[in-house]
Amino acid sequence: MDVITVARGNTTTQGKKLQSHHPREDWHEKKPQSSSHCSWFCQNKSSMLQPLKVFSMTAGIFRVCLVVVTAIINHPILFPWENATIPENEEDIIHKMRVHQEKMQLEQLRLEEEVARLEEEKEALKQATEDGQHQNESRMAWDLWSTLCMIIFLMIEVWRQDYLDGIPPDSPGEEDDLPSSRTTFKGINLPDKVTLSHFYERCIRGTTGDAVRTREFVEGFVDDLLEALRSVCNRDSDMEVEDFIGVGSMYENWRVDKPLLCDLFVPFIPPEPYCFRPEVWCTSKSVPLDLQGYGQIKVGWINEDSVSCICGKTKLGEDLLCLLHSKTNDKTSPGSKMEDLLCFKDSPFLDMDQVMKWFQTALTRAWHRISRKYEFDLAFGHLDTPGSLKIKFRSGKFISFNLIPVVQCEDSDLYFVSHFPKGRPMGAPTSTTHWFLSFAVYERHFLKMITKVLPENACHLSCLQIASFLLIKQNRLTGVSGLSNYHLKTALLHLLLARPASDWGPGHLESRLNDLLRFLEKSLVEKKLYHFFVGNQKVPDTMGIPEDFRWAEPLNLFCPFVLQRSLYQKTVDSFYEMLKNASTLISEYSLHIPADHSSSLQKRTLA
Repeated sequence: MDVITVARGNTTTQGKKLQSHHPREDWHEKKPQSSSHCSWFCQNKSSMLQPLKVFSMTAGIFRVCLVVVTAIINHPILFPWENATIPENEEDIIHKMRVHQEKMQLEQLRLEEEVARLEEEKEALKQATEDGQHQNESRMAWDLWSTLCMIIFLMIEVWRQDYLDGIPPDSPGEEDDLPSSRTTFKGINLPDKVTLSHFYERCIRGTTGDAVRTREFVEGFVDDLLEALRSVCNRDSDMEVEDFIGVGSMYENWRVDKPLLCDLFVPFIPPEPYCFRPEVWCTSKSVPLDLQGYGQIKVGWINEDSVSCICGKTKLGEDLLCLLHSKTNDKTSPGSKMEDLLCFKDSPFLDMDQVMKWFQTALTRAWHRISRKYEFDLAFGHLDTPGSLKIKFRSGKFISFNLIPVVQCEDSDLYFVSHFPKGRPMGAPTSTTHWFLSFAVYERHFLKMITKVLPENACHLSCLQIASFLLIKQNRLTGVSGLSNYHLKTALLHLLLARPASDWGPGHLESRLNDLLRFLEKSLVEKKLYHFFVGNQKVPDTMGIPEDFRWAEPLNLFCPFVLQRSLYQKTVDSFYEMLKNASTLISEYSLHIPADHSSSLQKRTLA
């Protein structure tokens, strides 16, 4: 086989060397000297390049043949490898492939189950979402319906109240013409005018003279006792006691219960430089129902808000003294002596229990100072009410009275009451820092004012005395209920404003008593008896009620009946039982009326 070697500028075949110089090399070696040479080169150029073209074609053909031969030799079908062998572990490979296929099938099943489970969860979540939306829609519909019903109910209630307020009171002539004018509450009949008049003259009017003498004796003794109390107290550290104020039925001339009992308010103020700052419920935006009618008394400095003096802001030095506030320069903080000022622990508010302990101790010291002057003994009537006192004479007789420490509400005739002689009223809060706000002084002033415009010997107090007598007797039979004398007086005050003055003559005792009992029944049925002064714009301006209370929300005295159903049921049953026993009770106290006395009473009543 011939070997052809191609090199730059030469060709070798079978060991024979052929040389051929490149024309360009010759051109560089020998430059033509004349134009004859150039023409010769142009003529022989094609003959000189012919061997090169032949050589290039031969080399290309050789390369193609070499590639074809190499492809044929390496083809596995025409020329199989002699050393190639089939692997002996073909079965193992097939087994592994089957195992892998099974694994893949199991993985596919698992993935399908996972996808199915996810689809189920998605469907459950979608169903729950739809159920929640349905519940929200139904709840919104129910809330909307409830709100609408409440609005309708309130509109009906407001319309009903306006309608009832617009009904004019019946004239006395029309009432006397009614066949059922003496019939009240489930067909219960009250005694006639003659029986009521005789009952009043015999059982009630006789206590008026004793009440006057009892008041005069108690007032004289209490003046002496309080003067002794002021002398035993330290004016720089103890509370300062002011003059007493008579309140209640004894000073309003309608008390019927015996023994006669005087209720006396004893206002007190803190020592300088302290003062009381009342906080009432009607000045707050939102107050719980059980705290309405109550307030707190905060103890603070007199000049706490003053900025005129700089002694409290500047160190004056040890040898300097403020002539205006010489007693206050040594104070450190308002709470440093709060416990000495009868406040609740860690609080600036006055505590009722602390006040009563201080008051009882002060009264005991005062009595020891003046006890030699009197020929009787003074003792506390009840342990639960330290202000309840009893004068015991050597003859065995006694006189009871109540001294009630109170705090004046700013510059008005309102007073915060520390305790009640007959216990706290129903629904009262358990906190000892919430004081009951009493309108007793205003109630006394109103009854005194209204008496001046009523006819002579008006029957308004007689109605209240008879109703109070019936209630007291009923409580002794069936026990104390939720109805009290204060509720009776509140109902009477409302009627005094609702009816003209001419309806309260002495000849209308039966009708007005009938009205009073009707008003009470209506209030019990509706569980509404509003306070006479709070939120009542019908009260005359001459009374001087503070504007915060005149324009406050009306205060419902029967609000505890809404929550205490058992007490309400007992009160209603006791009220109807009182009405049922009223005729028999009054008749028994009016027995043995002489015929001539009866006829004279009848003539006086008709007159």
